[in-house]
Amino acid sequence: MALYGGIEAGGTKFICAVGSNPDNLHAIERIPTTTPAETIARTIDYFRRISATEPLTAIGIASFGPVDPNPRSKTYGYITSTPKPGWMNVNLAGEISGALNLPVAFDTDVNGAAMAEARWGAAQGLDTFIYLTIGTGFGGGGMANGKPMHGLLHPEMGHIRIPHDRKTDPFPGTCPFHGDCLEGLAAGPAIEQRWGQRGETLPIDHPAWNLEAHYLSLGLMNHILMLSPQRIIIGGGVMAQSQLFPLVREKVVAQLNGYIDMPQIVQHIDTYIVPPALGNQAGVLGAIALAQTTFN
Repeated sequence: MALYGGIEAGGTKFICAVGSNPDNLHAIERIPTTTPAETIARTIDYFRRISATEPLTAIGIASFGPVDPNPRSKTYGYITSTPKPGWMNVNLAGEISGALNLPVAFDTDVNGAAMAEARWGAAQGLDTFIYLTIGTGFGGGGMANGKPMHGLLHPEMGHIRIPHDRKTDPFPGTCPFHGDCLEGLAAGPAIEQRWGQRGETLPIDHPAWNLEAHYLSLGLMNHILMLSPQRIIIGGGVMAQSQLFPLVREKVVAQLNGYIDMPQIVQHIDTYIVPPALGNQAGVLGAIALAQTTFN
């Protein structure tokens, strides 16, 4: 069986692994995301060590963004206008491919995770769905008619504008580009800055979670109306709060107010808005799925 390398390139850490499916995933290594030079060098060293005994067919990179995923572009494989210090305009795919002399497939972390969920997880049998991750940022991707969502660039589902009642929530938002977009109001840093402590330290009955569910439901309503996904999969550290899924589902139904009269929403919302079936391995498995799809 052909082996592929996978890199889930996150803003906090790079998760590297080799394998071919969820039952054949091994040599997992986590590399802190520091400077591009240090992080990329450690990633290359990892694959050099692995490929000495396990030859790889290709490597997939599912990266934080924004990125350029267009193979015809001069900046294909670049991390582009990211707010992460030091990482703007970094040729991530090119440096790794050149150093290892291997073909590299490249896309966003959320599109990669969506591909893994379509192949092995919660989106099996679906051709149009979205995958969101809510953590240090708010990313969104997915598939439409069986293909990853691309166009002018790639989806940026966390940077949509949503209603912001500043009397109820005077917090200005954390996004360096848009202030109080969905990411600026609902990603992990917004929770921490608004309440003065990290989300995982807040009790389950803290008012933070009702406000978080409110903002997420507004965003999901927009995504449902614009993209008509067959399912919504939500991962990321913020969604590790078990109380959030029931709150979000309830508020999405209320926000839609009967307009989308489909049984998936009206009767089966619990199976319409779901966590990833692949858990925290969705990202690195997505990178492997991306490599398989591109170079198989």
